[in-house]
Amino acid sequence: MALNGFLDFFQKGKTFRPKKKFAHGTIRYSLYKQAQASLNSGINLRAAVKLPHGEDLNDWIAVHVVDFFNRINLIYGTISEYCTEQSCPTMSGGPRFEYLWADGDKFKKPTPLPARTYISHLMDWIEMQINNQDFKILARLHRVFVHVYIHHFHNVVAIAAEAHVNTCYKHFYYFVTEFDLVGHKELEPLAEMAVKICKDHPI
Repeated sequence: MALNGFLDFFQKGKTFRPKKKFAHGTIRYSLYKQAQASLNSGINLRAAVKLPHGEDLNDWIAVHVVDFFNRINLIYGTISEYCTEQSCPTMSGGPRFEYLWADGDKFKKPTPLPARTYISHLMDWIEMQINNQDFKILARLHRVFVHVYIHHFHNVVAIAAEAHVNTCYKHFYYFVTEFDLVGHKELEPLAEMAVKICKDHPI
């Protein structure tokens, strides 16, 4: 399924954080529009993530970091009312994967937090770091996918959004594996699912 209609599908006002935008007339705005046009045309997602000829890799990564930040905000915002301290007392992806929060500032040591609190701190951190720590941002954003898929996919199914979420994950997965931006260890919690929905791409 193409990504056109993805943003329209999710209810307005459900974003977990305000949407990030690029300034008109900048190179990154131009690249962002180019990336969106490719996705909305319904072309192969694996082809859509490849660096356009003659463009700068850092700019290409930066526009995708912002785009994934916005899309994951939409996804989590849609199910966040079900992600409470009672339902999700830890930020985890099943019993084998628990994520501890550390930001080098308020949380100098890795600290267990309820999922909603962890994700709130993560989004705040990304808004401060979004222009200079692209790789780490993508790895941490993947953790939100992990939590949503493993603990809230029934909520996604309940609003018939699974195809949209799967498409967003495929786009994210193809992009980070194309440029080797997220390590195998971080991708491991969803590796089995990725084999199924990203069949044309090796794990």
